[in-house]
Amino acid sequence: MLRKTEKGRLELRPGNRTLGQRERAILLLADGQHSESQMAALFTGAGRPLVDLLLTQGYLERRGAGQADKGTSTDVRSKPNRPQEPDQASPTGAHGDAFTGGRSLATARMFLFDLSERLFAPRDKALAARYRSALREARDAVAMLAVGREMIVDVEALAGSARADGISERLAKLLPLELLETMG
Repeated sequence: MLRKTEKGRLELRPGNRTLGQRERAILLLADGQHSESQMAALFTGAGRPLVDLLLTQGYLERRGAGQADKGTSTDVRSKPNRPQEPDQASPTGAHGDAFTGGRSLATARMFLFDLSERLFAPRDKALAARYRSALREARDAVAMLAVGREMIVDVEALAGSARADGISERLAKLLPLELLETMG
């Protein structure tokens, strides 16, 4: 199992972009719940060199099966017995209320509807109505993601790049893994 190191968590914070989109996507998924082979299979098999690079550079660490309950790692760079940071997809925090749904297009769509209501409706009712309509009309993943990208651009204009980055990362954690692989 792979999980983010402190360096990996820092990379995912808003304003800290030193890695490419694919490397960041792998970091987002590294939550100790996905096997190394699952991560390596991302991007139609091109994930292996990315995983190796992230391990070598200290963004990821391996977590053995016997260590899962102890919160330690085989990587000597980790701090033993450090409490694990809550997964960024466990949705508490600045970008919405607690959410326990799984990865799916429906979950991502509901997140975007909620974003429209919480962020746009109080400021610009016409913009919120336009996004609601666009999301209802989006019949496939590509169309829905196009609406999501437009929304994130408007979030950046209204609330700044840090907020837009956080929402973009949250959306990536809600999308199905298969879709992330094809987006690569």
